[in-house]
Amino acid sequence: MIGHFAFSKAGHDKGTLYVVVAEEKDFVYLCDGRLKTVEAPKKKRLRHIQLVNRTVEAQLKEKLSEGGKVYDEEIKRAVKQYKEQYQTNQREETYV
Repeated sequence: MIGHFAFSKAGHDKGTLYVVVAEEKDFVYLCDGRLKTVEAPKKKRLRHIQLVNRTVEAQLKEKLSEGGKVYDEEIKRAVKQYKEQYQTNQREETYV
């Protein structure tokens, strides 16, 4: 699950896109690189997130899985790329 994108389904941050940076039992730790940083990720229950069937790029996912040093800028870039690609796909579907 580490490296997957996830949307928050509950709480004041409902609808926010995050990257799963760590997991334990019934909880995951989420980061968006802006408000929730790698040093202080958001802890959320599994039932309060919606996983997206997409992961960050392989290099970043490997760093997250192995516990390597990950920078907030890398997470921000991944989230931004996902949002841009999602918007592009939405526009293409609209014109079809």
